[in-house]
Amino acid sequence: MSTGPITQDRPADTIAGLLASLSLFASLIGLAYRPARLIPFSILLAVVATGLGGRHARLAGAAVLVGAACFAVGMAIAVITNNPVF
Repeated sequence: MSTGPITQDRPADTIAGLLASLSLFASLIGLAYRPARLIPFSILLAVVATGLGGRHARLAGAAVLVGAACFAVGMAIAVITNNPVF
């Protein structure tokens, strides 16, 4: 049997993936609950995950884009429905 080369994962790769997925979760929760409080924090997490890089760089980039879109849509929903922003 032949196997591929064994690669060592950096702990930063795992942390970057965790931060990116946490950022996506917080962004989507922010659509329904207090977008100005949650979504900037989630965008900050996504930027940190992007800075860590590694094999989860595409996930972190997607988290930044989803965070920005959720911020715009969440603020619009909060204003239209007269819900609290903060």
